Amino acid sequence: MSTLRASARWVRADLRARRGQALLTVLAVAGIVTALITAATLLEDGTNPWRGLFTESRGAHVWIHTRDAPQVAALARLRGVARVAGPYRAAPVMLTRDGRRTPVTLRGMEARPPDVAVPLVRAGRWLRQGDGDGVVIERSFAEALGLRVGSSFTVTALNGALHPLTVVGLADTADQGFYPETTPGLAWTLTSTLVRIEPAPGRSEMVTGLRLTDGEDTLPVVHSAVTLLGGQIQRMSTWREVRASMELDNRLLGLLLALFGGVGMVAAALAIANAAGGRVLGQVRDLATLKSLGYTRGQIFCLLMAEHGALGMIGIAAGVVCGQLASSFALRGVPILPLSPVPLMAITAGTAVVVLVAVALPAWRGGRTAPIPAAPAAPLRGHLSHLARLALLVRLPAALVLGTRDAFTRRVPAFLSIFGVALPMMMIVVGLGCWATLDDFLRHPERVGQAAALTVRSDRLPAEDVARVSRADPGVAAVYPGSEVSALEPEQTRSVLVRAIGTSTDPYPFSVAEGRMFAARGEAVAGQGLLDLMGVRIGDRVRMTVGGTPLIVHIVGRVIEPEQDGEVLSLGLDSLAAKDAVPPQFHSLVLKDGADPATVRARLLAASGEALEVRRVVNPADRLSVIRGIIVALIAVLSLLGLANLLTASALGLRDHALDLAVLKALGLTPRQVTLILVTGTGLPAALGVLGGALAGAPLAAGLIELQGRTSGIGAGIGRAPSALTLTLAVLAAIGAALLVALIPARNAARARVPVTAR
Repeated sequence: MSTLRASARWVRADLRARRGQALLTVLAVAGIVTALITAATLLEDGTNPWRGLFTESRGAHVWIHTRDAPQVAALARLRGVARVAGPYRAAPVMLTRDGRRTPVTLRGMEARPPDVAVPLVRAGRWLRQGDGDGVVIERSFAEALGLRVGSSFTVTALNGALHPLTVVGLADTADQGFYPETTPGLAWTLTSTLVRIEPAPGRSEMVTGLRLTDGEDTLPVVHSAVTLLGGQIQRMSTWREVRASMELDNRLLGLLLALFGGVGMVAAALAIANAAGGRVLGQVRDLATLKSLGYTRGQIFCLLMAEHGALGMIGIAAGVVCGQLASSFALRGVPILPLSPVPLMAITAGTAVVVLVAVALPAWRGGRTAPIPAAPAAPLRGHLSHLARLALLVRLPAALVLGTRDAFTRRVPAFLSIFGVALPMMMIVVGLGCWATLDDFLRHPERVGQAAALTVRSDRLPAEDVARVSRADPGVAAVYPGSEVSALEPEQTRSVLVRAIGTSTDPYPFSVAEGRMFAARGEAVAGQGLLDLMGVRIGDRVRMTVGGTPLIVHIVGRVIEPEQDGEVLSLGLDSLAAKDAVPPQFHSLVLKDGADPATVRARLLAASGEALEVRRVVNPADRLSVIRGIIVALIAVLSLLGLANLLTASALGLRDHALDLAVLKALGLTPRQVTLILVTGTGLPAALGVLGGALAGAPLAAGLIELQGRTSGIGAGIGRAPSALTLTLAVLAAIGAALLVALIPARNAARARVPVTAR
């Protein structure tokens, strides 16, 4: 018991003597664990609201949209189909409220909720018999429009008739993604109400859901459904598209955090090992005294493991708490399921193992200390490094030559110091590259396929008048008519988006990364996601089906496509059949340089007498703005890791010069020269690490972003390395911080009296 009390007092005294270094260790480990837990939370399916909604609502794995009601009994007999939802009749209408017109799909339902794909009522109630004007609104759509239970609005059918409706409930669903990422909005009403609003069957469609026994393997069922229904199918979707649309860019953020956390774990292990090793070297005499008092090797080993391992364990505990908070912040308040116990335990246990392994080797060396108080070590010996020889050849001042020699006297610690600084610096540069890519998205949206800043549509004015009013505005440079339709890909197993915008002779200014822009009818460009989905390359011809009409296109280029995971085919409006192209659904407006979108929008509304619906195009960088805050936090954690390595290197340098300082002063060197020697010995490896990390990080940043672009469907061609000015400032700031960290203890040691320094 007395041994334990003595050990606790010794550990407490040592931690008090190095509070700053101990705090850095705790903060660094906590930051890394926070990043790893946040990354796992974002990458796990549980973070996606779809999983909880799908399970609770007993959602359908496949949704089929047909012109007429399909054969429900035949669909139910298909192998692999467990239950059938519907068919439900659905019709497009225009919702009007407070002068704002928004497209919405009305789906006819019965007063009794179905057994499959049940809308989950979150506010109000479900439909009842007699709710002639009642409607239940999908919750994200209602929040975007400011609708609440009891709100009233008017819908306009395709025949122009107006129908007042009242919101009786708000519901969540796993049938489609959140609004406005998924449009149009979705609302449920009684089937009798839908028939009254849209009596013509030809202006509606039938929607049927299939819940499968094995949801992971949808392809056989989809093929069977296509064979059964044939040309009736207008479009088709599976649960994977809905899940992807609900991810809210979480995977990109999760991958970024996982990369930083993984590399940071290696850097943290180096920092902890260096700190523990430095303390063991500085405590040789104390450890020898403990040995002489009866401590065994095992007790010394356990003592050091307990001291340095406890700091890591405290950091892990703090990181677990901060990881949960960071996940909620990163998801901007979206309700998510907590991280599953298995990955949480894996991260916690893995980090603990890394910390203990990093501490074990220095602790083992400390346990081998001889039980005789060691005399002050003799000056270290070794060969001159190449840098030291170069310093002699160019006749640098003596202080710089001696500092350059001392920097590499201990070869292994010097290498670890360089690597320990280079690794965090490399990841800091990668973070700056992500920042530069986001800035490029904001400054040059045309490079990511968003040359148009506004989209204009109207159901009160002819398309010709919409184009005329738009072109008359002084801030508009070009107007491109467009339509978006769903098309069945060649195997007819799922639907993809076909964007017809501009014409073959006057195409929309897409950002073409490979190939060329379409220049004739039948030519098209595609996003990387679509090329991967269909397994085609530039130059291939593809047969698709749009509204039952075959469409054969020649893919002549690949464009940067941030929407729909890159699964978009873009072509001229004249390449579509007349029934799909005329009239155009909207007009995209490319503004002149310096034109303010908000000002142009206000002028267009005034010029049209509020007859136009003018919307700003959402830049992908706006949805990823949270990454900036994450990058700042990660840079701070990585800086702490580099600082911990520098403090260890500085402490080792002062220990090695305990006798040299007295000799140098006796030889006539001034305190300033002695300070320069010590700063050079510590700062030179740090500067080399900073330069090496920056040189490695610049190409790595662009390469990683390009890899993410290809795998996410956006496509290569978006990666940007930090600018030369940013990189130079980052390198200078890092080197300056390293020299400042080395300067403070060096000045104190150089100004100390010789007897004190020698002792």
